[in-house]
Amino acid sequence: MAHKAGFVNIIGNPNVGKSTLMNAFVGERLSIITSKAQTTRHRILGIVNGEDFQMILSDTPGIIKPAYELQESMMDFVKSAFEDADVLVYIVEIGEMALKDEAFFNKITNSEVPVLLLLNKIDKSDQKQLEEQVVYWQEKVPTAELHPISALEGFNVSEVFNRIIELLPESPAFYPKDALTDKPERFFVNEIIREKILMHYKKEIPYSVEIDTNEFFEEENIIRMRSIIMVERDTQKGIIIGHKGAALKRVGVEARKDLEKFFGKQVHLELYVKVNKNWRSDSRQLRRFGYTDKK
Repeated sequence: MAHKAGFVNIIGNPNVGKSTLMNAFVGERLSIITSKAQTTRHRILGIVNGEDFQMILSDTPGIIKPAYELQESMMDFVKSAFEDADVLVYIVEIGEMALKDEAFFNKITNSEVPVLLLLNKIDKSDQKQLEEQVVYWQEKVPTAELHPISALEGFNVSEVFNRIIELLPESPAFYPKDALTDKPERFFVNEIIREKILMHYKKEIPYSVEIDTNEFFEEENIIRMRSIIMVERDTQKGIIIGHKGAALKRVGVEARKDLEKFFGKQVHLELYVKVNKNWRSDSRQLRRFGYTDKK
């Protein structure tokens, strides 16, 4: 049997379930899943291997109108998703009527590669609304193949997965067959800590934060990590730490539990908070954190 391999890029507005779908496909928590918008900042590759296929999934940031340089870099990741896709997966949720960026929408409707339009969160709708939405999206993107799903409940997920395999081109594997992702371990340490901050802090705080894991030592029975939580202002530093350090301690305890599950061994995690003024608008800082290659 011929071997198939290809890049499957998942796009859509913020918070429609892109990360939930990718994690359901990969079977590991590679992407942050929270109820806040804009949780994914990078393109995260998850790799699913079978005997006769390799599916390379890319979860991209939700499509937004950029307000500062970090968000512009996030949208560059989305643009790149159109360039190397063998299959495009466009996720919309029940009740949604448009993409936040017309240019991206035109790229989807004029795509030269197969487009699967997934109508997600159907567990939150009734039959009448679902039928209306199906008609609406079939007219809006007539070139796409439409599949109603619930990524969270697992409804129709395996059918979509199998359909993607059918659409992949014949090709040898691009990555080793035991690879799960192209990201280094520290990347996932940062993402897990950032997820806890998204869960526990309100308003602007989560979006002003970047994590830098500057120590990662793996011993036989334990991994020792030291991570710095960077914020833009002194007031944000105080909020992250909380009264007598209680808020920061909670982040540390919850992140450590998830890290131990992720790595399958004991973790010692040290967390520090540091002010790094206006890092989201500084090209040099954004380059350092892997958001851009602009000089």
